[in-house]
Amino acid sequence: MLIPYYWAESRIQSKSPGKQVTVKRWGWSDISQEDAQAHAEKRAAEALERIRSGETLRRRDKLEVYGTEDGVPIREEVVSRHGNIAITRNSYGALCLNTPDVFFADVDAAWEGELNVPLRGCLFILLGSIVLGIWLKSVPIGLVCFSVILWLTFLITGWINRRRRPAGEAKAKADNLAAIRHFSATHPQWHLRVYETPAGYRIMAMHDVFDPQGPVAKDALEALNSDKRFARMCALQSCFRARVSPKFWRIGYKPEVALPKSKWPYPPEQVQRRKTWVAGYEKLAPHFASCRFLERLGSHEIHPEAQKVRALHDELCQSDSSLPLA
Repeated sequence: MLIPYYWAESRIQSKSPGKQVTVKRWGWSDISQEDAQAHAEKRAAEALERIRSGETLRRRDKLEVYGTEDGVPIREEVVSRHGNIAITRNSYGALCLNTPDVFFADVDAAWEGELNVPLRGCLFILLGSIVLGIWLKSVPIGLVCFSVILWLTFLITGWINRRRRPAGEAKAKADNLAAIRHFSATHPQWHLRVYETPAGYRIMAMHDVFDPQGPVAKDALEALNSDKRFARMCALQSCFRARVSPKFWRIGYKPEVALPKSKWPYPPEQVQRRKTWVAGYEKLAPHFASCRFLERLGSHEIHPEAQKVRALHDELCQSDSSLPLA
């Protein structure tokens, strides 16, 4: 797991007759800002040299804060460190626990029965409206009919979805919990802690530590029907991750000054705005839990590293409280 404290960016240009190449690269360090800048300049110079030699490379790093395939690590503000655990603040302001080897899995209960208006249906309505307009010899009437029918279609499907959603999401959660319990029954040596989240469940393994890029973790994430993006991020970042503070829109936090959209490290002109937003968020966040402990499954084996992560995770998430989930 690599989550650096210091970040810097380098921009260099190479000019030749009829051609100009501009390269930007990030650099990072846990030592100092100067060391991060030196690393950025080194990466930029190496990339420029490879481009000038004819190699096809990106002129700048991908705009991705959660790490990239070419080795750029997680680019988030490090709020605190607890041994090899890093607490970071993500792009929408929530705190996240990052651990190199204690297994977490997010199992979201997505409802797949939602009705949608397919493109074919829209085209069918449009064709019918055109035919009606031609028959009535009035293009405006045809357009009005198309708009009204389409609006009514979206209105009705939206009403049906709102009626069906609670039961559909409840069934999806029940199915996911059954799958988690089935995994436990077929892997009795695993010690699992099951937490409820606003979107489904979070699983934590207590009996051992794991390589996030290894086959055991990969197979377990797949068997538990974990969110695919979460599984990909674990492998890409070489760490497991759990959000430990609420999402701001779920706690009704709507300050006049919105959270800046810039990624870490923030431009100097946005630092104070970011601090103001975070200060307001942290006044509301303690009144909500990020997850709630539900049950323990499997063996009673406890790995010391997992126990350390569990204690910090449960404290930050307020998982044993009766606070509302967010």
